[in-house]
Amino acid sequence: MMKIAIAGASGRMGQMLVETVLNTPEVMLSGALERAGAAALGQDAGAFAGRQTGIAITDDVERVLAHADVLIDFTRPEGTLEYLKAARRHGTRMVIGTTGFAESQKAELAAAAQTLGIVFAPNMSVGVNVTLKLLQVAAAHFATGYDIEIIEAHHRHKVDAPSGTALQMGEVIATALGRDLASCAVYGRHGVTGERDPSTIGFSAIRGGDIVGDHTVMFAGTGERIEITHKSANRLAYAQGAVRAARFLAGRPAGLYDMWDVLGLR
Repeated sequence: MMKIAIAGASGRMGQMLVETVLNTPEVMLSGALERAGAAALGQDAGAFAGRQTGIAITDDVERVLAHADVLIDFTRPEGTLEYLKAARRHGTRMVIGTTGFAESQKAELAAAAQTLGIVFAPNMSVGVNVTLKLLQVAAAHFATGYDIEIIEAHHRHKVDAPSGTALQMGEVIATALGRDLASCAVYGRHGVTGERDPSTIGFSAIRGGDIVGDHTVMFAGTGERIEITHKSANRLAYAQGAVRAARFLAGRPAGLYDMWDVLGLR
């Protein structure tokens, strides 16, 4: 039975991950981590759901990873990289859904994957990743004559923008079109911007309320508009995808994988 530890176990996503692991056959919850000083330290990892797991939330990374096959982490870039250092010491594989990494931080993940199995994806949802595949196909047919805009909406607590999923959508589209996203992305508009450059990919971010995650890609042509949309009603799809990714790592060699590898979409 695969032993899975959860980082950020008292957060909204962490609680969903804990519940999903507890409800998934052939895996078991082996540890629950939080940052030093967190209010939840010492509490049972399943207390939020009225369940007694016998797993106390702790900040003792070394002890938790010594008894885990996989660590699932949806925290913040700086925290993830600290957990990654410990995972390398213990040989604990990682599933990383954290967003907001700088390019230099992504390079650290790639370096660690030379000796460790890692699934890294900004969005673990099966639906989102199938949507990414649809965007890859659509972009190839809308290479000319269509303006591309990506609109995303999330809850008021999200700290990075655009979302990691929106950026991944942009990367998939740019690659399909033979463009470099870093060169063609436009992040928001204000003032007199001039006419739209048809080679650009636009991003707009909305933050408000308790929106879990909405993403729409618009291909706007003359006389028609095609929109491909994914909406998340709750975080369960992310958690289920993350546990599926953890199970995917069993027996896999070291490497940096993503959800397209997990789902066989390549």
